[in-house]
This record gives sequence, structure tokens and C-alpha cells, in this order.
Amino acid sequence: MHREFILLILTLIGTNVGQTQNSSGNATTQQSVPHDRGTPNMKDMPISMDKDGEDAGAHVMHSMEGHMDMGPHMKMTALRQPRPGDAERAHQVAEAAHLVSERYKDYHLALADGFHIFLPNIPQKIYHFTNSAYAIEAELHFNPQHPTSLLYEKHGDDYKLVGVMYTAPKHFTEDQLDERIPLSIAQWHEHVNFCAPPKDRRNELFKPHPEFGLRGSIATEQACDAAGGKFRPVIFNWMVHVYPFENNPANIWSVERQGSSSD
Repeated sequence: MHREFILLILTLIGTNVGQTQNSSGNATTQQSVPHDRGTPNMKDMPISMDKDGEDAGAHVMHSMEGHMDMGPHMKMTALRQPRPGDAERAHQVAEAAHLVSERYKDYHLALADGFHIFLPNIPQKIYHFTNSAYAIEAELHFNPQHPTSLLYEKHGDDYKLVGVMYTAPKHFTEDQLDERIPLSIAQWHEHVNFCAPPKDRRNELFKPHPEFGLRGSIATEQACDAAGGKFRPVIFNWMVHVYPFENNPANIWSVERQGSSSD
């Protein structure tokens, strides 16, 4: 369990790699902080990796199952006015996601290709099969054929693929996200204002109306410090879900489905 938790956390907090534009307008990669090259900044870990790691991982996943009621802990990009070419660019991403999804309808193939199930023994609405190599690649450039995670529903002992998740560096601007998938079509999201509880209060994460965590009442650094917690303004990378088996763009890029079902 600890290995799976560490895998997802490392995948989603990402590395500190930025992008700039060259003279032709194409994205080029650069290292924004040399000492972070290829390695996540461990101080950004929202929860320590100790014997409570499984419980902490369960809290993270259950907290993220339903974005719309996360209040000050949820940030979403605003929908922009459509521009020429936006629909075609989004369609190309959706088509690539569909091809990938067709391959991985059999989850055994996903496992064989380096995807790992996060917390398979803990009940979840959506199970993330995450590929750490693709997550690192997403820090450098966008390849829609390499989603960071595959999203499965569990039915008995089988898994049904319903979508994919792409990630982008958490320091990205909305303009940089728009270069990957147009913001007139898709809304990216990230998790913010996270207050990790002190170790002796970690069980409070699972109580109704908690102070700490992604559904906690604490949403400022000052309040977190006063409660003895550790504050992180942003945890994990930018994320966006795609549901490529749907028949129309509204459902393919559904924000409501993200809010009610997963992550």
C-alpha cells in the first residue's frame, strides 16, 4: 500500500519543469529550478509516508471524489470564449484518448504496460491506474497518447475503463494549459489550500466536518499554523479528465462528471 500511495503522490505533485515559447511560437522545455530536475520537491508532500500512509491515501482519494463541494480547496480554470481551431484541437486530443482507451479496455494490458492501481483494496468510485513515466513526460511536453492515469470503475473482480486523466505542472499558467487543451472546451482543476494535520490528529481527517484536509474548514496558512498543521497552497498537479467513449463534446469534457465521480 505504501508503494502505491507514494507512486500516486510522486506522480501528481510532479517536477518543477516549465515551458517557454520559442520564436516560432512552439513550446520548448526548460528547467525552472535546477535542483528539481527530474525529482519532485519532497516538501510538497501533503502527507508523510509513515505507517499511516494507507489511511492518508484513502482520505485523499475519498476527499477528491466530488470536486464541486470542495469549496476553497478546489480551483478550476474559467471557460474562455471559443476561438478558431479550438474545437479541432480538442477533438484531436479526444481522438487520441479514445485510441488509448480502446487498447486498455482490458485492464490487464494496462498493468502490463506499466500502469499501477492506486489503493486497489480500498473502495473507490473511480480507480486510478497511474503511469509514472507518462507523468514525468507530462512535465516536459503534452502527449495525448500517454495519459497520466486511466480511470476505471470496478465491477466485481473486473475493471471497466471510463476515461483518462491528463496532468500538467502545477505552476502552469492558464495560457500554458490552453496550449495543451483549449480552455474554451476543457476545464482543468487543481487542489489548493491544503492543511495537513499534526500526526496525533490525523484521525480527524475521517470525521464529519473536519478542520484539516481537502474538505477541512481550514483554508488559510494562518489558520493552519494556529492549529499546528502544515500548509500547502497547492498540492498535486493540474488535472483534466476526458471521457472518450461519450458521443458529444459536452459529455467527453464533462466537469459535472468529474465533480460527482472521481478525483
